[in-house]
Amino acid sequence: MDQVNAFMAALNGILWHNVVLFALLGTGVVFTIWSGFSQYRALTHGTHVLRGRYDSPDDPGAINHFQALSAALSATVGLGNIGGVALAISLGGPGAVFWMWVVGFFGMAIKLTEVTLSMLYRNTDDPDNPHGGPMWVASRGMAMINPRLAGLGKAIGAVFCLTLLVSTVTGGNMFQAWNVAEITEDYFGVPGIATGIFLATVVGSVIIGGIKRIGAVAGRLVPLMVAMYLLAGSYVLIVHAGRIPEMLALIVRAAFSPTEASGAFIGGTMGYAFLFGMKRALFSNEAGSGSSPIAHAAAKTGEPVREAVVAGLEPFIDTLVVCTFTALVILTSGVWQRPGETVFVQPPAVIATDAGEWTLGPAPLPARPRSQWLGGETVFALIEAHPNPASGNALHKLFGSVVADPAGRASIQWRSLASPVEPRLASAELFVDYKGATLTAKAFDTVADGLGKWLVTLAAWLFAISTMISWSYYGEQGMIYLAGERSVLPYKLVFLLLIIVATVGFIETDRELDNLTGIGTGVMLFGNLPIIWLFGYQAMRAYKDYIRRLDSGEMGPGHAPPSLEDLISGRDVEK
Repeated sequence: MDQVNAFMAALNGILWHNVVLFALLGTGVVFTIWSGFSQYRALTHGTHVLRGRYDSPDDPGAINHFQALSAALSATVGLGNIGGVALAISLGGPGAVFWMWVVGFFGMAIKLTEVTLSMLYRNTDDPDNPHGGPMWVASRGMAMINPRLAGLGKAIGAVFCLTLLVSTVTGGNMFQAWNVAEITEDYFGVPGIATGIFLATVVGSVIIGGIKRIGAVAGRLVPLMVAMYLLAGSYVLIVHAGRIPEMLALIVRAAFSPTEASGAFIGGTMGYAFLFGMKRALFSNEAGSGSSPIAHAAAKTGEPVREAVVAGLEPFIDTLVVCTFTALVILTSGVWQRPGETVFVQPPAVIATDAGEWTLGPAPLPARPRSQWLGGETVFALIEAHPNPASGNALHKLFGSVVADPAGRASIQWRSLASPVEPRLASAELFVDYKGATLTAKAFDTVADGLGKWLVTLAAWLFAISTMISWSYYGEQGMIYLAGERSVLPYKLVFLLLIIVATVGFIETDRELDNLTGIGTGVMLFGNLPIIWLFGYQAMRAYKDYIRRLDSGEMGPGHAPPSLEDLISGRDVEK
């Protein structure tokens, strides 16, 4: 397993090189300026379209604008908003949140561009079951530029679909299932495998019905779960209201300067705040990855740009609203820099295991306040060794797993740390490693004991299920492009099986979790960014023409907005 993790870490270093991050950020800046700050149109005109005033049953597509946005949001507003933000802060510090904001703002323009392209080139041969996404943009777009390039376009589309499937398996499936299993086992003692089986059953009952059932479920589930989460987050922030200005200032300050070590946080440099903020924001809102255009391509509309303007709302809702709530809950509660769970009475000695490898020797495991060691918990101690480029100091986390023997005695099985210098124990404190969604839940618990246990666990389940059902559809569309309709059923069975596989406990630390999800998002950027740059001028030309016609009064709302029930259920566009 160590070799697999080492490979994933090396691959992440390539996929998330600074050049890639600057290329993505530059893409957002270019299309923001090119579109004349389309973010404004998304927040104004996009909300009118979303309300159903422009929907028509006669337009090609399967679901209305609201359901399309809900399906896309059900993929983006997920555990990336709960667990991903926690990862960004625990690894990159508070400054990571600032770079999440930057990606969220410029991501609105990227999202509008890629969805416009997918709407322009979507396949509506079957108007009730359209197909769209970057693969169709590449395939059809290259053929329209020059028929001789049709083969190249199909090949580019196939490459994108392969990256899509990688991301579907990792971030869209296994990350979600693992987080739910982790938090459910931590709070309720339910074995991960049991959670995996139940998740697979629930998700399978939805995805078997296709995009119309996914749209119907998402249209009801997404508004409910977001409202519930924001309401609870508001309660936490009201309790910690006095710390909010201080934390906002810290977010901005830490984005441009190192953050000192404190408690469980070992420190973070500006570069790593930038890296993890970008990674987590992209994993959360998926701007530039090309996934959500697949859901938006199912929308009923005769105006490609109209759905794209609605899509521009995604990064705003996902990153600038929901992720910010999570970040402020974590920061104001102080759990990101929490003290140790307990203290060693007799600190373990640092011993060599191999050339350049070090670990901690046996020592009596101190009692845990308020609860007992059950075995299986991941813990860490702070080690001072060689310079750590991530923290900007010489601190490192040495992880271990609590092991309970049949007699009920608990001990720690330590992992090893590679260092060219002999390390020393920096503190006698022993920390419990709260990963992803569990860290966010602990932040809620600081306000009311049990709030995180019940609310965040429920939110994690709802967010994970909604994300997995939408990502299953994304992967399904990739399989249809690659292998046709016959591949859909085998694909769905494998997708459901991987939910169970993810819950057997092969991920142990927050950095391993980051590696897993980073690969999925990173490979899609490599597949989709060239498509955006190659055809982006067409999206901007269509966008500006649409805005010209809108501003001149050539088109307007076709009718009064439907009732909320009709809008949510999709009855407003039924023939």
